[in-house]
Parts: sequence; C-alpha cells; structure tokens
Amino acid sequence: MTNDKLFMNQDLTQEWLTEIQTLKEQMAGLQSDRDSAWESAQKWRQLYNTEAEQRRTDAQLSQQAIASLKAELHKLQGLEMETLAAGTPVTAIQQEIEQLKSVEELQAKLIAVIKERDRLLQALKTEQDNHAQTRNSLTTALGDAIDSLTQERAAAEKESK
Repeated sequence: MTNDKLFMNQDLTQEWLTEIQTLKEQMAGLQSDRDSAWESAQKWRQLYNTEAEQRRTDAQLSQQAIASLKAELHKLQGLEMETLAAGTPVTAIQQEIEQLKSVEELQAKLIAVIKERDRLLQALKTEQDNHAQTRNSLTTALGDAIDSLTQERAAAEKESK
C-alpha cells in the first residue's frame, strides 16, 4: 500500500503543480489585462484632459471675442448717436478713422458702413416705391373724381333744359 500512497501522493502533487501552473498563467493573463486596461484608461484620461483644455481655451477665446464685439457695438452705437446729432462733419469722420488700430478693424468698420448704406438704400427705394404708388393712387382718385364731377354737371345741365 505504500506504493499506492506514493503514487497517490505523486498524482496529488502533480495535480497541485498543474493547478498552481494554471493559476500562475491565469494570474499572468489577468495582470496583462489589468495593465492593458490601465494603459487604455491613461490614454482616455489624456484625451479627456486635452479635450477639456481645448474647450476651456475655446471658451476663453469666445468670451474675449464677445467682449470685443460688445465693445465695438457700444462704440458703433455711440458713433451712430454722434453721427445723428452732429450730422457727421469731415473732422468727425477723420477722428473716427484715426481711432482704428488695424486693417481688420478698418475692414470691419467698412463692412458695417456698407451694410448700413445698403439698408438705407433699401429703405429709400421702398419709400420711393411707396411714394410712386401713393402718387398713382391719388392721380387715379383725382381722375375718377373729375370724371364723376363732369358726369354730374352733364346730368344737371340735361335736367335744367
């Protein structure tokens, strides 16, 4: 029976060694999976941080652009009020041009002026069209009134005879 026990011990030892080897392989696989997951998480964190930084930068640039546009709008609104009040003498225009500091500001001002001119031209054209329509309507009404008056006079003359 000692031989049987020896074989059983050897079989049991072999099973344990096989089990230990399997567990080591599983542990190595799990460690590899853990390391891969960690690297992936690090990459995602880096991408997230890069994206977040870009968003913060974009937000800051947008806030600066908004502030700049608000300042320009207030400036233009102030200039429009001055223009309406002063009738825009040449010196006022020259002073306004001298305040522009860059080609971009000059281009922006030019675009704003052209848009305002186009808006005013459209308003003028609309007013002229309305005036022409009113003139035609009044001329037609006056013609109808004259025709009606002429017919009434002719009818009155026929009655008096």
